[in-house]
Formats: sequence, C-alpha cells, structure tokens
Amino acid sequence: MAHLTSSSHPAAGLEADALVVIVAKDCGRAVLADGHGLPPQATTHLTTVIAELELTGDPGEVTTVAAVPEVRAPRVVLAGAGDLTGPDPATREHIRQAVGAAVRGLESRRQVAVVVPTGATDLGAAVAEGAALGSYTPAKVGADKSPRTQNVTVLGPTDGPTRKAVKRAGVIGSAVAYARDLVNQPPNLLYPESFVASLAERAKGTKVKLKSLDLGQLRTGGFGGIVGVGQGSVNEPRLATLAYSPSRPRASLAFVGKGITFDSGGLCIKPADGMLTMKSDMAGAAAVAAAVFGIAELGLPVAVTGYLGIAENMPSGTAQRPGDVVTMRGGKTVEILNTDAEGRMVLGDCLALAAEREPRAIVDVATLTGAQVIALADTAAVMGRGDEFRTRVVDIAGAVGEAVWPMPLPSELRPALETPNADLAHKGGREGGMLTAGIFLGEFVPEGTDWAHLDIAGPSFNSKAAHGYTPKGGTGFGVRTLVGLAESYC
Repeated sequence: MAHLTSSSHPAAGLEADALVVIVAKDCGRAVLADGHGLPPQATTHLTTVIAELELTGDPGEVTTVAAVPEVRAPRVVLAGAGDLTGPDPATREHIRQAVGAAVRGLESRRQVAVVVPTGATDLGAAVAEGAALGSYTPAKVGADKSPRTQNVTVLGPTDGPTRKAVKRAGVIGSAVAYARDLVNQPPNLLYPESFVASLAERAKGTKVKLKSLDLGQLRTGGFGGIVGVGQGSVNEPRLATLAYSPSRPRASLAFVGKGITFDSGGLCIKPADGMLTMKSDMAGAAAVAAAVFGIAELGLPVAVTGYLGIAENMPSGTAQRPGDVVTMRGGKTVEILNTDAEGRMVLGDCLALAAEREPRAIVDVATLTGAQVIALADTAAVMGRGDEFRTRVVDIAGAVGEAVWPMPLPSELRPALETPNADLAHKGGREGGMLTAGIFLGEFVPEGTDWAHLDIAGPSFNSKAAHGYTPKGGTGFGVRTLVGLAESYC
C-alpha cells in the first residue's frame, strides 16, 4: 500500500526511484500532459521517445524510459491516460487508471513521484487515489503479513485542499485494501467466526464499535434467513454490526452487506467450476465493513452502521432444503425454492434489523445474482425504491470512478414472488432474475425509506489480469461509493 505525501518540489530535481508523467491524447497523437514542469532537454528527449516508439497515449499504456536528461530519478514512467478534455468525472477516472497502472508496475520501487497534470487540485486528488489503489499487492498465505509500504509523492499544488485530498486518498486506499484482503482470504481461513475476529482486530483503536450475534442469539432474535443459510455448515453463522456514532451527526445511514464466506450452493449445489471464485461471495460485507472504518477514520459528521450477514452455505444432513419455509426478522415467512439463492435471505434479515433503527437511508451491497453478470458484466447494477435516491447513488458512483448502471424494479414482476405456502417465495423465474431479487429485498424495507440495492456480482472480483488500479482477485468495489454517499450528507 502507499504512504502518500504532497510536494511542490520541481519534478526533475526530486530524488526518487521513479518519476511518473502523464501522457495524453491530443488530436489523435500522444503528448506529454500539460503541467509536467520538466526542463527543456528532458521534454525534448521524452517527446522524441514518444514519437520514435509510436506511443498512443491510450489508457493502460505504460512505458519506462531510463536516464532522461536533467531528471534526477533514474527512470521516467510515461503513463497513458487517453483524452483528458472530456467531462471532469471521465478525466479524473482516466488519471486514476493511468497512475494506478504505472504505480502497480513499480511495486518493487520504494520511492515514487507522480506529476499532477495541469496542476489542478481535483486532478491531484485523482493522482493520489490512483496511486493508493494501484499500490495494492495481494498477500500470499504464509507470507510476511506486514504490508509493503510504497512512498508516493504527489507533485503539484500543496495548498490546503490538495493536502486534504491526498490524506483522504490514503484513507480510501487503506479501506479498499482491507476489503480486498478479506475477499482474497481462502475460505478455510475466512469463515463467519474468523471474519468477526478480523473486524474486531480492525476496530481496535478506532471509533467503530463492533457487536456480533452468535447462532443462539440469531435464533432468539428471529433471524430465520441467516440461520437457515448457515445451518448446513459446521461453521456457525454470525450477524455483525459496526457502528460509528459521531456527536451531533448530520444524518444516519445504514449499510448492509452480504457475507457468504463460501457458497457451494447448498443442496442445490453449484457445478465445480462455479465454485472457483465463491470465496468472494462475501465481497458486499467486506465493502460495507471497509467503508464504515474509512468513514470513521475520515471523521465524517455522519452516523453510519454496517450490518453484515455472515454465513457459509454448505450441503449436509442439516442443510436447508428447497420447500422449507422460514420466518425472517420482523415476522415475514419465506418459502425457499433454490438454496443457491441464499444471499437475499441473509440480506433480508439484516435489512429488517437496519430498518428498525429508522435511518435516513439504507444501502445494501451484495454479490447477488448471476443475472447481473450476464446483463452488465463488470458494471454494477443499482436498484431502489424511487428514482431520486437511486440517482443520487448512481451519480456518486460515477464521480468516484465505480461503474454502475441504474435498473428498475418493475411492479409487474412482483407476482413472481407469490406462493401459497408463505408470505412470499424467495425468488422468481429466470426472467428478470436480477430485478426480482431486488424486489424481494424491497419487501424488508419500509415504504418511505430511501433505499438502494447494489448488485456487485461482476465487478467485485477480477479473474482476469490486473489492469489500471484493479488487481487480480478482490477489487474492493463499492467502498468508494459508500464513502462518497456518506460525504454527500456532510
């Protein structure tokens, strides 16, 4: 992970292992982005390199140049960022991706400096965020647990807003790294009890208070959804709450996360290949936990409580069966049709509990449906009751650089959840599966409460090669949107 600082020191004279300079596209050709501040010989040399190597300046293009004249750093890294003349959110994301790709390729270099293009404060924030996200290195099991720190200097303005933006980027980077670490843990090491233990360790010395309900307390509290999902495993389920309560908060928010530490599908077992990434089925809970810790570290004047429904979905003689009817928190009865649609059951219980506290808004985050992946791939789906709050979440996600797309909850699909055996069935048919899952969750949120549901099944885990600031494995998707939402109430 990166330790971030800001400096107005001239880029050419700074002592560092590598200097990162942004390359943009201008009228179809690659050029050094404005504001680099390099001396004439260095500029001429790099401009010649760009031309001779026929660089494109496209996003993801990273080129290392050694021994650049008049530059003290032994190597200059040219990071392609594409067109920087578009709308501000697009430009900031291009910068994040470019810096992330460059820093990710410099993981063995301890001292890195990055020049802020044009010297603009908002781009300085994007540079810092890209460095913080791109410096993440997954830890192998059994390897040294101490995080490798990379010192990254953001070269540009050093005014108050820039220093604040750089500090914020460090907090966001740390929060996202925690979510990624949780998702990357193998399922024999991360199960409900150890997940809660990790939360307890992380909460030490912070303003976040952790409470956890064990199996007996879940049964007594009427959390039939969580109990039913977890009853087939030797690892008993948990419900964890993380509460950050500043004095005189401006709003009260509830974040709900799906925490299935491994999803075999239960008795409706998945095919073997379908289980390869199922350790990541707790990515929603990881994002919620990381966001609460990040919000607390930033000291935002917003009360936030995270609700994590944590269980392991396994087949056994005690496992939940298709046709079972369970009673959820709040008293609704639900008929189970497919034990591989377990996430909505733990979320339903957590949503009902969150609603009891009457927060200003509720957001749930979950790797919920394969239908989301088929429809939107690595773009998350955002659903909710009413357009206004859903639009707010979509706009914030776009501003922070997380790709989402608004989806409806058509009332005409609600009959698909009707059953003669309970208040509702827990899933509909194949048609609109992502949407009927959202409709099901809405049954546990009172009318009039601002609520949004984020289905992050696609973007939560990257099975392909690393790119931009995104590593292979857990991505930490959702953390930045949740923090941004809390900031919008400040």
